[in-house]
Parts: sequence; C-alpha cells; structure tokens
Amino acid sequence: MSETDRTTDETGPIRTFLDELDPVVFGVGFVVAALVVVAFLFRESRTLEIMEGTNEFLWTSFGWAYLVSMFALVAFVLYLIFGPWGNIKLGKDDEEPEFSFLGYFAMLYSAGIAAGIVFWGPAEAIFHYSTPSPFSGVEAESTGAAVSALQYTFFHWGLSAWSAYVIVAIPIAYFAYRRDAPLRISTIIGPIIGFDNLDSPWAKLVDILAVFATIGGIATTLGLVGNQFLVGLEYAAGVSFGDAGTVLVITGLTVAFTISVALGVEKGIRRISYFNMGLFVVLTVAAFILGPTVYIMTVGTQALGAYVNEFISMSFFMGASETGGQGADAGFVGAWTVFYWAWWFSWAPFVGLFIARISRGRTVRQVAATGVVASTAITIPWFATMGGTSIFLQSSGQADILGTLEAWGFEEAVAGYPLFEALPAGQLLTALFLVLVTTFFVTSADSSTLALGMLTTGGKEKPSTINRVIWSVLMGTLASLLMVAGGTTALQQAAIIAGGPFAIITLIAVGVMIWVFGSRRAVFLHEEDRSTTPTGSAASDDD
Repeated sequence: MSETDRTTDETGPIRTFLDELDPVVFGVGFVVAALVVVAFLFRESRTLEIMEGTNEFLWTSFGWAYLVSMFALVAFVLYLIFGPWGNIKLGKDDEEPEFSFLGYFAMLYSAGIAAGIVFWGPAEAIFHYSTPSPFSGVEAESTGAAVSALQYTFFHWGLSAWSAYVIVAIPIAYFAYRRDAPLRISTIIGPIIGFDNLDSPWAKLVDILAVFATIGGIATTLGLVGNQFLVGLEYAAGVSFGDAGTVLVITGLTVAFTISVALGVEKGIRRISYFNMGLFVVLTVAAFILGPTVYIMTVGTQALGAYVNEFISMSFFMGASETGGQGADAGFVGAWTVFYWAWWFSWAPFVGLFIARISRGRTVRQVAATGVVASTAITIPWFATMGGTSIFLQSSGQADILGTLEAWGFEEAVAGYPLFEALPAGQLLTALFLVLVTTFFVTSADSSTLALGMLTTGGKEKPSTINRVIWSVLMGTLASLLMVAGGTTALQQAAIIAGGPFAIITLIAVGVMIWVFGSRRAVFLHEEDRSTTPTGSAASDDD
C-alpha cells in the first residue's frame, strides 16, 4: 500500500479532500463560474451582449496578436523537435516512460482535440466550400473551392492547434519531474518568481485563470457534443427532445465520464482512449473505402501541398482592407482563424497539464513530435476523408448537405448525418459515429476534470476521487443549465475571452524554456539532477 493510500485510509476520503484543497484557487474558480451562470440565467440578453461585444473587440483589435503568437509557438515547437534541446529528459536521466507509446499517444490525442474533430470533421470543409476563404480567391462551390476548403481545415486543426498544448506541457513536466515542482500551470513562472513563491498572488492568478478557462472549455464541449448527439437522434429517428431530455442526455454523459475519472488514468482514461482511437481509425478507413476514394486522395493531396507551401502566408493573413480597416476578408479570419486560435489557447491549460501528467520519462523531442507532428498526421486523413466526402456528395448531387444545414438553421452538428446516410452501410456508420462522439467526449472530459483536480489541489498528480467527481458533476450541471437556457454560446464566448491571457502565458513559457534550456543554468540543473533523487514519484497504475 502506498503512502497516499495509507493516508487516505487513516484520515478518510473527506478529510483527504479537504486537506489537499487549495481553497483560493478552488473557491475563486468555482465562484466565478457560478456567477457567470447566474448572470446569464437572470440577465441573458445583457450578458450575451457583453460577451459578444468583448469577443468582437478582441478579434478586431488584437486578432493580429493571436496570429503572431500562434506562429511563434509553431516555430519554437519545430526548433524543439529538430534542435539541440530535444534530448532533455522530463525526469531522471535513466527514467523510463510511465506509459507505452501507444497508450501515451491515445491519451494525448483523445484529450487534445478529440470530440472537436468529430464535431467539425464533416462540417467545416463544406462551410468553406460554400463560402471560401478570401485568402484563396476562388469561386464558391468550384474545384478550387474544394481544395481551399480542405487546405484551411488542415490549417485550423493541424500544427497550430497542437503547438499551444505542447508549449504548456513541456516546462511543467520538466520542472515537476526534475525539480519536484507541483503539477500546475503556475509552475511555468517558477523560474521567474522562484519555486518557493508558487503560493504568491501572481501564481494564484495564473492558476485561477487556468481553472476558469478549463471550466469554459469543457462545459462548452459537453454542450456541443450533447447537442450533436441529440441532433443525431432527431435526424435519424425523428425523436425530438425537450428540456428534460436534454438534461437527461447530459446527465448520462456526465455519469460516463465521472466513472472514468473515478477509475483513474490506468483503469479509466487509458482504456477508453484505446477504444475510441480504434473506433476512430475504423470509421475513417470505412468512410475512405466506401466513399469517393479517388476524389479524397486527389483533392486531399492538393490541399495538403497548399497547406505546407502557404503555411506562413496563411498564418499572417488578416484580410485588412486597403484603407487599413476591417473588411469582409477580416470577418472570415475573425470568425474562423482567430476563433480557433483563441479556442486552442483556452484549452491549453488543461490539455497541457494533462500531457505533462503523462509525459514523465520522455524527452522534449518525444513530447513535441508526438504532440504536434504525430497528432497532425492522424488528424489530416480524418478531415480529408470527411471533408472530401462531404464536398463530393454535395457537388455530385448525391446528398444535399448544404440544404440540410440550411433546413436545420446552419446547425453544424447535423452535417455528419446526411454524409453517412449517403454511403453504403449508412445506418451502421451513423451508429458508430454517435458512439465515437460519446467516447471521444468522455476522454476529453475526464482528462480536463483530472487537470482541474490538479489545479485546485496545488498540483497533486493524483487528486482525490471526491475532488475529481465534484468537478465532473459541476461540468455536467453547468452544461445542462446552459443548454436548457440556450447559453452554450455564452460560455463559449467566455472560453474564447480566456484564451487571450493564455496566449501571453504560452509566450512566457517559450521565454522560460529558452532561458532554462539554453543557458549555463540548464547545465547546472542537469548536473545537479544526476546527483539527486526527486522526492516526487510517478503515479501508480492503480490510480
């Protein structure tokens, strides 16, 4: 029996939960989230107006900052992969990785984008096909628009989407496993304020912001996935759910990921990650074979080439008018690219922290290459297959996906169902798609609630079950209330707003890594690490 288990047995689970809690981070994060919900429930129009206005101000005034920041992160991640710092170990020099590569990648990928790629896979490319990016300058619903649609989808979900996560994860893992620092976001600024000062107001502010961003990110995802599940049932079976049905579905999803969280990383998160990665591959291959295979390969290859060749130009494209104002081009960039970059920044705290949690024993190069290059290599075939199939079915008249979207009020959640319906074995593929939506969501939700547990306990690798269950229930309750009240958009806006400050934190993380990895101080730390044994220990597989 481990020391942690003995402590739990002696003090009881409730006392363990109370003793491990960081009351400031937990309390402020909880209260702020509750106040946002209350404000929306009682002043819905005004709250939504404020959030929408704030977001419009951010992307029109600071959209350039999001683009420049994200490009800087991609460039730095590539340097970590190919540069001299890639061999730095996130742990003792002789320490082996805690998880096998397959298990590690499955958990990392499931936590990172997961439910989002299932949600947007069939939807985004068809939107860009109908209304192309001004960057491409092509005619709507043309062959050029098809290539451009996949190109921009790759851009939004490729290297850039993963870079922010890795940038947050690596310094946390390095300081946690080589310097015995706590597993929390404020550890990033440890070299600046001193590791003995991680209870200072600045550190608390960073962790509180991380909690708030995580709450917004995961509750919004739960709302989106719950909506996709409900739309699927209504589309396929004609079953319409009212408020009670919505709450019931969200409750069911909440119970699923609460069980996974309570089982821990080994018994819960890893096993479900294996399952949904396998199903993800099966569904991708099935759609590729049963769909327009030659078309997918042809258009997808052209789009990938354009993505690689024009990556830098796309990264800095703002679409400002010749007079210096914000024209229609900028509207596209704000609605899509800046939206996504802010979204990834808002998810960076909990995904980065989760990646750090499972990266003990790996090198900087392994984490960066797996988290960015390998994840992008898996993501692109999915979007090429789903997006290419959607466009082919629309252009050939085999399915009116754009018409279905219009009939459903341009609800993105419906896009996948007419797509799979038009393919052979459509009912089976639709059923598998619904299962994939659910299981991918579970792994995103339980990894984020584990991260919330670590954030609100001062960085414990294994927060108590009570802590994790509290956050799971809170996320489910929050999503249910907002969906019933029509407020998922409001919470999404809050998550995007939280992405701005985290763009700054990711840049600070880059600066910290340059300082520590590239200075003589790094050499000193490495020599000291070889002669000392960290007091922390890896979480057991029985968590």
